[in-house]
Amino acid sequence: MSSMKVGAVVLTMGNRPEELRALLDSVAKQDGDPVEVVVVGNGSPLPPLPDGVRTVELPENVGIPAGRNVGIEAFGPGGSDVDVLMFLDDDGLLPGTDTAELCRQAFAADPELGIISFRIADPDTGVTQRRHVPRLRASDPLRSSRVTTFLGGANAVRTTVFQQVGGLPDDFFYAHEETDLAWRALDAGWMIDYRSDMVLHHPTTAPSRHAVYHRMVARNRVWLARRNLPALLVPVYLGVWLLLTLARRPSKTALRAWFGGFREGWKTPCGPRRPMKWRTVWRLTRLGRPPVI
Repeated sequence: MSSMKVGAVVLTMGNRPEELRALLDSVAKQDGDPVEVVVVGNGSPLPPLPDGVRTVELPENVGIPAGRNVGIEAFGPGGSDVDVLMFLDDDGLLPGTDTAELCRQAFAADPELGIISFRIADPDTGVTQRRHVPRLRASDPLRSSRVTTFLGGANAVRTTVFQQVGGLPDDFFYAHEETDLAWRALDAGWMIDYRSDMVLHHPTTAPSRHAVYHRMVARNRVWLARRNLPALLVPVYLGVWLLLTLARRPSKTALRAWFGGFREGWKTPCGPRRPMKWRTVWRLTRLGRPPVI
């Protein structure tokens, strides 16, 4: 058995206490050494939690990436108190008891592996939505593969990645923060795996249920490109996504919000610009997702 220490970060708004308790129970049942857990209350008080769970209560909702970053730092600078951190949605559940041990084995076996994206499945139907498979060829969710991004609420990250490339981008608040971290990790030489045998049960929901969805998606898409892509690829990437958005024929209200976010992405600071190397562009292309889509 690997001796890697595994921790878990759970971000909550405090509005799903029963689901949160069920998730924490599933983490406690993991095989091997106990998984240390921190629960971050994102602008809300926390309900009663099991003994041994670390807690952080933030006075206001700072957004998903900033909230998860607080959880990382609860395990020391860059999460350095542990070797691996799992990030789990508060209404998710680990149906298997071997997920943490599979993470230990995967990271121990592959020193280049930086991030693992779990498979999200509906607890009632077992179905994995196409959008939850982080690659373009998503028709077979039971096929594991190398990928170029990962799912925010169902993943595991080697904490060395945070110490090397930094955490999630705080200002994104919601949407595309995972791809920002993924691109920086890939540029630093790390690999990302999608593992269909590591499952998080999560009820099927539409991302557009969030009122700010369309604005955030568009704004952060621009920020993502401005921060990470070589200058030549920025207009190509954003042009492709503009066409894809129009092809999906969103409602007038959604399209208005999207264009508002798109403009905001150009007019507001995006954070530090560190364009990826061209060899990273080629790597992404060989992995099946060139950074123009």
